[in-house]
Amino acid sequence: MEFIQAFILGIVQGITEFLPISSTAHLLIVTKIFGWKELGSKDFVDAIQFGSVIAILGYFWSLISNVVKGGIAALKQKDWEREEWKILVGIAVGTLPALIVGFLLKDIIPESALIIAIMSIIMALLLGLAEKIGTRKRGFESLQIRDGILVGLGQTLALIPGVSRSGSTLTTALFLGLERATAAKFSFLLGFPTLTIATLYKSLKIFKLFQAQQLPDNIVALLIVGIISTFIFSYLSIAFLIKYLATKNTMIFVWYRLAFGSAILLAIAAGWQG
Repeated sequence: MEFIQAFILGIVQGITEFLPISSTAHLLIVTKIFGWKELGSKDFVDAIQFGSVIAILGYFWSLISNVVKGGIAALKQKDWEREEWKILVGIAVGTLPALIVGFLLKDIIPESALIIAIMSIIMALLLGLAEKIGTRKRGFESLQIRDGILVGLGQTLALIPGVSRSGSTLTTALFLGLERATAAKFSFLLGFPTLTIATLYKSLKIFKLFQAQQLPDNIVALLIVGIISTFIFSYLSIAFLIKYLATKNTMIFVWYRLAFGSAILLAIAAGWQG
């Protein structure tokens, strides 16, 4: 049963990490509904995010490689106007706010179904507004350092359960006038360092707990199952969203978030403890 749970949690993590609907929210709600206390711990679900990290690296390997190589070449040539340099610096600078705020507030950010419901609805309205007023005229070649900074600031909101890392960065990017597919792509790239560092931190914590014999003996096998499941569905989710936003708008996610948040509020009103 634990292996089935790990696989299902990987599916939920993989699909919801990159769609703008909040992986934290869905993992929290799923584990609460089914009562999966052990594998539903934040340490475990954060550790299996490694599958999402591998998926980003695999899907965007060519793009990431080109940006890094171009950034290094720009540094050597002191060509500060080079496109890859601006993107690389934008990502680096944009990563700092989420890491700093996340480190300072990691133990005091509350997680509850009520907060998830409220933030899901708020972010739905913001994404809908960004969809309506965003110009969507800027492609990937137009990215500037300030875009990284602003989208990075938007990413800090994802520390609140129910906001969504991809949702907050995608919404901010749309407000900045980026094309939908470009906004999604930049959202993934900017979230990559933060996701990687957070995952490594949680994995180290899991390792220390395992050394102290505070975890089940089969935790390594469970992590492998969760990570593989997460990788498969993360990759599919990335491919779907990039292709989807190339021709369609984000309103389906707006309506989904409104429905998701409203359903949780109704459940709480009916007596669910959350």
